[in-house]
Amino acid sequence: MENNKAIEKQTEKKDKSKKSGKPNFFKRIWIKIKEVVSELKKVTWPSFGKVVKQTGVVIAVVAVFLIVITLMDWGLTVALEQLIK
Repeated sequence: MENNKAIEKQTEKKDKSKKSGKPNFFKRIWIKIKEVVSELKKVTWPSFGKVVKQTGVVIAVVAVFLIVITLMDWGLTVALEQLIK
């Protein structure tokens, strides 16, 4: 009887010492890093030429909007100066 109680106490201590069954923090981080690396291997990266062309398109669109907004600002400034006079 006493032997059974001692065994039950030992198993209770082992059960309490176990956490929620999740691996420790560093193992979870390592698993996540491995998942990210495997997903990155599946990505189809564009060629260098395509990247350069798309970058040129973005720069051209930004330049056009820069010119349009600058002209609008200049026009509104001139109009406001005419109203103040």
